[in-house]
Amino acid sequence: MPQPEHIHILPVPDTDELDADLQKYFRICEEKLGLVPNVLRSYSFRPQRLRKFIDSYNEIMLSDSGLTKLEREMIAVVVSSCNRCYYCLVAHGQAVRALSDDPQLGEMLVMNYRIAPLSDRHRAMLNFAWAMTEFPAKTTDADRQALLDAGFTQEDYFDICETVGFFNYTNRMAHGLDMMPNPDYHAMNR
Repeated sequence: MPQPEHIHILPVPDTDELDADLQKYFRICEEKLGLVPNVLRSYSFRPQRLRKFIDSYNEIMLSDSGLTKLEREMIAVVVSSCNRCYYCLVAHGQAVRALSDDPQLGEMLVMNYRIAPLSDRHRAMLNFAWAMTEFPAKTTDADRQALLDAGFTQEDYFDICETVGFFNYTNRMAHGLDMMPNPDYHAMNR
């Protein structure tokens, strides 16, 4: 049974209606990914916000960090699992499958990260991501210290917090807009 066909519940401009810089960015996505992620099409409803979203995403997910790209994607999936965000579970679950070359890891993180055979470092990171998503006000010094004890630096700790915060934000946008992932993601890296 296919998912709903809409990208989100608001109008989505045609790519040729966008400014030249955004059209170029969408072409680069097509070339590199084979698609334009629907989150970008969704944000094209407000082009200036799309630019800021791209900048934030690229800084948090792709810039130099003590966290690997895979670790950041793992956080995205676990936050999205806690929030039950269909869009991000599909899109970032695919990214975990691709980066880890392990379809089972992607599925375990989507369904229940606790069953995944994770290193102590990754388990501490994902436990923290889940706790910060489910009950952020209950985060304690012991929760924070667990990350440092697992070998994360203070800079890594900051990056973990920022990634958790970003995906809690994007999950809420996806829920509010009824955003649908690109159907292509479902079959990728299986």
